[in-house]
Amino acid sequence: MRKFHPGPLLAWLLLAAVLAGCGQKGPLYVPKPQSQPSSSEQPPPAKP
Repeated sequence: MRKFHPGPLLAWLLLAAVLAGCGQKGPLYVPKPQSQPSSSEQPPPAKP
């Protein structure tokens, strides 16, 4: 009876994982949100 050797299977899985990661596009980090202008400036009150 043959013994199971995970070497070849592990090598193929590792190769598939490396090749799948090669196609990443764009930044590999979470970009910080753009700072919004503060809303401390209130419009002048409307004159009736």
